[in-house]
Amino acid sequence: MIKLTVDQIKEIAQDLDCGIKCYINKETGIIITTPDFDSGYADEELWDDDIKELEENWDKYVEIHKMESHESFEIMADFAENVDSKELKDSLVNALNRKHPSQNFKWVVDNSGPYRQKWFDFKNQKLIEWVENELEALYTIEKYKS
Repeated sequence: MIKLTVDQIKEIAQDLDCGIKCYINKETGIIITTPDFDSGYADEELWDDDIKELEENWDKYVEIHKMESHESFEIMADFAENVDSKELKDSLVNALNRKHPSQNFKWVVDNSGPYRQKWFDFKNQKLIEWVENELEALYTIEKYKS
């Protein structure tokens, strides 16, 4: 399987965070992205060429899956635990322990001044690490298949 560049890994991480599906051609490293058509928000017609390529060559592609909700929750919890402001840390932990934790966490972060950017940087780094781990697992699986 082809090794991806740092920029490609960052791009995949950003796409996954936006709910976009990512497929990598194991032979060429070409990345195809499509919306999650199961969500009902995208017109498949706009991606006909990509869908056709995937359908006709499915065995040449692997999908990088997005994080499960509990994994996203862990990232939020990790950030909350590592914040250097006790007041903000308490607010974030409280937000995560209430109903709709992601929504509450987002509201607290969005109103936290400079910590908002720190959250985005932290989250982006964790997403990149996630993609790297997923790729490593796929490389291992492909190695055993060959």
